[in-house]
Amino acid sequence: MMKLLQRFWIFMVVCATLVGCSAQQKERTQQIAAARGVIERTLGAEPQNLTLKLTAPTAEGLDTYNISATGGHLTIEGSSPTALCYAFNHYLHRACHSQVVWGGKHLCVPTEWPDYSESGTSPYELRYFLNVCTFGYTAPYWDWERWEQELDWMALHGVNFPLASVASEAIARRVWVRLGLTPEEADAFFTGAAHLPWHRMGNLNSFDGPLTEEWHEGQIELQHKILARMRELGMNPVAPAFAGFVPPTFIEKNPDITYNQLLWGGFDKSFNAVVLAPNSPWFSKIGQLFVEEWEAEFGDATYYLSDSFNEMRLPVEPGDTEGKHALLADYGEAIYNSIIAGDPDAVWVTQGWTFGYQHDFWDKESMQALLSRVPDDRMIIIDLGCDYPKWVWKTEQTWKVQEGFYGKKWIFSYVPNFGGKVLPTGELQMYATSSAEALASPAKGNLVGFGSAPEGLENNEVVYELLADMGWTSEAIDLDEWVENYCTARYGAYNENIKAAWDAFRGSVYSSLYSYPRFTWQTVVPDQRRKSAHDINDLFGEGVVHLLAAAEECGGSPLYVNDVVEMSAMWLSEVADRHYEKALSLKARGHKRAAKAELTQTIEILRGVDALLAHHPNHRLENWVTLARKSAESVEAQNAAEANAKRLIATWGGWQEDYAARLWSDMVARYYIPRLEIYFAHGAAATDKWEEEWIGTPMTEFATAEGNPVELAKSLVEHYK
Repeated sequence: MMKLLQRFWIFMVVCATLVGCSAQQKERTQQIAAARGVIERTLGAEPQNLTLKLTAPTAEGLDTYNISATGGHLTIEGSSPTALCYAFNHYLHRACHSQVVWGGKHLCVPTEWPDYSESGTSPYELRYFLNVCTFGYTAPYWDWERWEQELDWMALHGVNFPLASVASEAIARRVWVRLGLTPEEADAFFTGAAHLPWHRMGNLNSFDGPLTEEWHEGQIELQHKILARMRELGMNPVAPAFAGFVPPTFIEKNPDITYNQLLWGGFDKSFNAVVLAPNSPWFSKIGQLFVEEWEAEFGDATYYLSDSFNEMRLPVEPGDTEGKHALLADYGEAIYNSIIAGDPDAVWVTQGWTFGYQHDFWDKESMQALLSRVPDDRMIIIDLGCDYPKWVWKTEQTWKVQEGFYGKKWIFSYVPNFGGKVLPTGELQMYATSSAEALASPAKGNLVGFGSAPEGLENNEVVYELLADMGWTSEAIDLDEWVENYCTARYGAYNENIKAAWDAFRGSVYSSLYSYPRFTWQTVVPDQRRKSAHDINDLFGEGVVHLLAAAEECGGSPLYVNDVVEMSAMWLSEVADRHYEKALSLKARGHKRAAKAELTQTIEILRGVDALLAHHPNHRLENWVTLARKSAESVEAQNAAEANAKRLIATWGGWQEDYAARLWSDMVARYYIPRLEIYFAHGAAATDKWEEEWIGTPMTEFATAEGNPVELAKSLVEHYK
């Protein structure tokens, strides 16, 4: 009998082992298929003579890849689907002189794969992408088609740690209804879709809302597709968590609740956040419900994002240092406990933007207090803006000030864009070196990741191509060599004119970083709160001339055409701005006729800019409005979605007017130009009234691209030089 039992248990162990092996093999097969799917969609056809193999990561658990192309056959080995996809994209760049970006593709894939060999290892466990604000400035109305394109882009650029905020409000709505609110009361708490990032961070409630049942259902369906693809590709999605903000209606129904009123952005406090006190028993209860509802709908997650004081002051008395530190410690503990109450294995992720932005408040002792009661291995801090200390805050990078975040895991990250602004900015040399310096620092602490957190996408593509490569090296990148490879992949050549153009771009817009790169004609009068700055100067203009001179050799690349359109439009916008600033000066001195002449010249140039931008696949107001309207079914809901989308990129709300500053076709001709004319003719009050009318009036037609864009750019640049 004993032998029979032993044989039975041996049999069961063998079966379990076989089942486990079968499950692992199935998962590997699915992951390879997912990577192959990305490659097939990239090429537009099933790849031939391509072998993909999944291998083990390094002993430290880091992703690695190997590329081997010989005799027309390409073999890529990688330790994850994103490693496979990044390696393939790298091969496209270096061996095939091809590039895939937001603006399109320049594909020069021959019938046989060119010989090539290279291996690589990422020094980072996590490669982060997206920003809470991206879901407002770029992605609020994306459908599955657009999300699939973005997930392919992420995989090709090696991302394995993306933010996954879609449908946050659908989950929150269920929680608030469980806690006694009606569905209508819960919806009234939410902003319009384009403003949802600031609702999620506790900055803004109810503004330009509410949301609808139809919206929630659509977002749930969309998030299921997004998460399924992320998981197929081996990505670790960062899910939303409760950060302490509650609807005023909830407080009215529970008058015993202790809370604090926060202020942000120049809005009336009725639109700003109400945050629970950290010692409130509701904190953990609501946090638990948020996580449980999310996992019940979407499955298990490990990483949960919670940001409780984004750009907002804590309610502490000035000079009460002891009270401040006690409150911070309480909040840190309360947020962490509210997350693990719903999932005991969860890790709290937080954006570290506010720690640098409000560096006077977040001294070392305050940061240590916030982190003091959270286990080191259960928290990840995204040091969001490692590019801003040098150029904007005039401080040391936050990770240096905070001594590597005192044992907590952290991610080195950049914010290359504010608001989805189109104007180019960003110090390429810094991007090519600074993360490598952090890796080599003995004070780096528990640095586990690298990434970028742009507020808006579909701009400044060179920055993100460089950052993708920085995620796979522990060394600084030789920028001269890298730019040559970048241009060859983008245009198909790196001749004297292309080199001269990019030397000029690197010496102007790509040797600096500004928060608010805008033209004065985009703000009507100079913005005194957020001062505009850019380096679209005469050197940049020389670069545009050289870029245009390369048309004969490079004109076959759609990405060359994109850059001609974009860079020429920016240079012409600067020429227009010089006339506009003269118009403002003359107007202020009472020279009405001369001011009118300069305004007329400004508008003439800007009409050319608008016609040029109509040729760019991304820089079109039509794209933005069309996606917004497609997100709703009824005409009334479509009109509301369009108005909300247009408001975000125009008046915004509070102090944020002209923050997004889009250089788009139709935005120039149908918003900026008439606004200038109304301001000069009738003044600021009439301008404000017209802005609201423009936001609320549905658009029925859009600019069409006419003629040859390169020839149009040449004629405009030559005419207005």
